[in-house]
Amino acid sequence: MSSNLGVFALSDAEMEEREITVTTIGDLELPTGEIVACDPLITGLGRPAFSRKVKPGRYPLMLLQAQGRIAAAVLRFSPGLPVHWELATFDRDRPQAYKSQFFEFIVDNAVATFMDKSVLALMTDQEELDGYLADVAWSIDGFGMDNPIDGNPLNVAMFDTGFGDGAYRSFWGLDAAGEPLLLMTDFEVLENADGRESNQAN
Repeated sequence: MSSNLGVFALSDAEMEEREITVTTIGDLELPTGEIVACDPLITGLGRPAFSRKVKPGRYPLMLLQAQGRIAAAVLRFSPGLPVHWELATFDRDRPQAYKSQFFEFIVDNAVATFMDKSVLALMTDQEELDGYLADVAWSIDGFGMDNPIDGNPLNVAMFDTGFGDGAYRSFWGLDAAGEPLLLMTDFEVLENADGRESNQAN
C-alpha cells in the first residue's frame, strides 16, 4: 500500500504546511461506471478498465500537487474519510502484453488519462481513437478535460504524471460497508503524505 493514503485525513492547515494543493479540474462522466486509467499514447495493447465498478454518474476529479508536479489524481464518489483501502486491480481479460501489470498501469509519455470505458467504443476504428487521444495529450498544459463528440457529455481527463514515466498504482478508499468513496492514483511525488522535499520534511 502507498504511504500517502493518509493525505485524506489531513486538515487544510496540515495540507498547507506539507505544501500540498488540491485542484478540481471538472466532473468526469462515467455512464458505465467502468473506469479506464492508462497512458493515452500507448497504443495497440488495449486499454483495460479497473475490475471494480462504481455507480454510473458524474464525479469530480481532483489533482493533488506538490513540488510543482501532479502528485495524485483523485476521483470522488462520496464524501467522507475512507475506513478501508483496497489496491485497484485491472480486469483479468486484458491483453496478454498487459498481464504482468495487473496491479498498475505503465506510463511511457509522462501523461495519464481517466475515462469511462464507453469512450473506447466512440470511434469507428482503433486508429481514429489513438489519434484523438494523442491530439488531446499533446494539447494539454499540465492537465485538462475534453469531450470527444460535440454535444455529448462523455469526456476524458488527462494530466501529467509526477516525475514522468513509471508504473503507477491506484487505490480504492472504501467506507465501512465496502463502498468506494474515492479512487486515487499515486504518482509517487508525496512521501508519507508530505509534499515537501525530503530535507524539508525532516
